[in-house]
Amino acid sequence: METSNETAPNDIENQYTPLANSMRKEFTTLSPVSSSCCIYRVPERIRCVNEKLYTPQAVSIGPLHHGRKGLNPILDEHKQRYLKDFIARTKVSLEDHIKTIKNQEERLRCCYAEPIKYSSDEFVRIILVDAAFTIEVLLKDKFDDFVDENDRIFHKPLMLHDIWKDMWLIENQLPLFILEDLFEACKTSLPSSSHNITSIISLSFEFFKHLLPVEKLDDNVKTSKSVAHFVDLFKRVFEIHLPLEPKAGGELKSVNIPSLTELQQVGVQFKAASRENKFGIQFSTSNGTLTIPRFPLGYETEIIRNVVAFEQCHFLNTATDTLYMSSYAFFMGGLVKTTKDVELLVEYQIAEVVKVLVSDTSERSAPLNTISTGVNPNFHKFYYDTICEDLNNYCSKPWHKWKANLKQNYFNTPWASISVIAAVVLLILTFIQTVFSMIPAT
Repeated sequence: METSNETAPNDIENQYTPLANSMRKEFTTLSPVSSSCCIYRVPERIRCVNEKLYTPQAVSIGPLHHGRKGLNPILDEHKQRYLKDFIARTKVSLEDHIKTIKNQEERLRCCYAEPIKYSSDEFVRIILVDAAFTIEVLLKDKFDDFVDENDRIFHKPLMLHDIWKDMWLIENQLPLFILEDLFEACKTSLPSSSHNITSIISLSFEFFKHLLPVEKLDDNVKTSKSVAHFVDLFKRVFEIHLPLEPKAGGELKSVNIPSLTELQQVGVQFKAASRENKFGIQFSTSNGTLTIPRFPLGYETEIIRNVVAFEQCHFLNTATDTLYMSSYAFFMGGLVKTTKDVELLVEYQIAEVVKVLVSDTSERSAPLNTISTGVNPNFHKFYYDTICEDLNNYCSKPWHKWKANLKQNYFNTPWASISVIAAVVLLILTFIQTVFSMIPAT
């Protein structure tokens, strides 16, 4: 009688069925993927530069950092106080506010790129407390009469600065639509002089505008229903001041962007432009002048980093997305590679050193010489593609380097120029004398 080493098909099926059923069960626990997703963890390739630039240090807003160690525990109590103020201001019961959040729970969860593990009640509690807190901070900052004399955020010990810094972080956001829903109940309590505060977007702009390169919010942004959160608002405000160049955004032929030091060595001149056109960097091939709008070395750079992180997570269609902020970060990171490059920016008054930074040049360079680390712009639609190509072409011509070397080494001061001219004249006279001495007398 022959024995078969082959296992019957039914035996194979029975052997692996338990594992297959277990894996199928995992499919049912997957979180839904939604196009509403707009709040992300910063990718490690960007975060590794400095985790503090993307992680709240004082207060959590939303579920991603809720309960994290290292945050200011006193602010949890202040959140409760501000929720109480919010309920009194709106004259809406706590139960009704809870209902507002509960009805939007599924949509709110879909806004976060990772599954939120909190139960329904705990999630609603986090969103309501943090949303009320955010609205109250914005209102109290705008209207002094709303601030109690014993307020610990706006009075001693002053906590507003720490909160303010945490509110522009991409990982510390609430969807703007829920803030708008809750803000509707506040409008009747606003002073009669607040006619320009028509939305949470308007109120948010008032809170952050001294960090932004505009004095007035564009009406299209002010009334937009598609702004996702504060970081998205910053992105839209920055892009308002992009130069209107319909052809801008072509293929970047070389990722090698010459640094400011390298450009200076080939004779490129640097010029500061007004901050009004923040991204209007220009290069004139006729006179070799690179014009860069002024910018502060400080908090504005940190905001740009978070906007870039948002772009990197939210927009990456190589066919359509120019990724303006990522293009800017990548380009500036190419220009500024060393502390010498930062010194040139300061020397030509392009970079404005603000008080929050120490005077040491190596510390000044930190916000800029790593601004492009981990950033992947859309190389097929790179906003500064033409400038990059022109700069590389300019650097490749030896004549520019020879001319710059002559000017920097021999004509850098009036006395040096006089010495060179005198030497040339002496050389000519010596040559003439030699020629005449060789002519036979007649």
